[in-house]
Amino acid sequence: MVTIPAISTEYQIWMWKGFQVAYQTQGTEGIPVVLVHGFGASFFHWRKNIPELAKSCRVYAIDLMGFGKSAKPKPVEQIDYTFETWGEQIADFCREVIGEPAVLIGNSIGCIAVMQAAVDHPEIARSLALLNCSLRLLHDRHRATQPWFKKIGAPILQKVLKNEVFGQWFFSQIAKPKAVRNILLKAYVNPDAVTDELVELLLGAASDQGATAVFIAFTGYSSGPLPEDLFPKLPCPTIVLWGEKDPWEPISLGRKFAEYPQVEDFISLPGVGHCPQDEAPEVVNPILQKWIEQSAEASR
Repeated sequence: MVTIPAISTEYQIWMWKGFQVAYQTQGTEGIPVVLVHGFGASFFHWRKNIPELAKSCRVYAIDLMGFGKSAKPKPVEQIDYTFETWGEQIADFCREVIGEPAVLIGNSIGCIAVMQAAVDHPEIARSLALLNCSLRLLHDRHRATQPWFKKIGAPILQKVLKNEVFGQWFFSQIAKPKAVRNILLKAYVNPDAVTDELVELLLGAASDQGATAVFIAFTGYSSGPLPEDLFPKLPCPTIVLWGEKDPWEPISLGRKFAEYPQVEDFISLPGVGHCPQDEAPEVVNPILQKWIEQSAEASR
């Protein structure tokens, strides 16, 4: 059992390309660690990990552009919501805020973002830890392998969502407590982990100006890198953690990542869903602490 301290809602702001980027930081000693959330989440999704990891390292949990407390500039007109953009954001954060290479840890699409950062900017990454990496199964190059209803339905939904009126209506329907709770109950195996606090935290940015446009832009993003494009190019050691009960990113497909030489360990997490860091922190935190210690020793 993990004792969770009172959640900290305080955060700091770093200006990147003229836009505000929010992040939390804790810890004063040890090597730096950057935590990167998944789609629709924020640094709050690491609230059960930050205090534990900060006992032995300097922790930074960052909100990607378009999510959480970070700015949500207009897609295309002001910024492209792509993994290349987020990779650049993470790399610049390591340079300008941290000032040295860091251990990069991601969940879901956050895994792709940290991999992109490491591939494009190898000097900023000591090592990577990937939790239930997004497989991007609706990517153009994966679509042919999907069931017919996804193969046909996904492009239609993406096209319809681009209609401003329908897109806003659709987002308003899923950006409600009941809808968010239902989505989380599918992603989590343990329903007790789906608390009112979690639902409230994930809904926190839904009413921000620009949130709908970011949602539509990302749901229509079916190009860019796949994880199998990035794994062979990784410049640093990596571990992969995977909740065995993930309904969205099947572990049966994720296991292939263990074959890449950059992956030093692939760790299955029984009875855990898509967000292991939040659902099973008592299991995940010790694994991450050990990996961070190994990364620190390797850099001495």
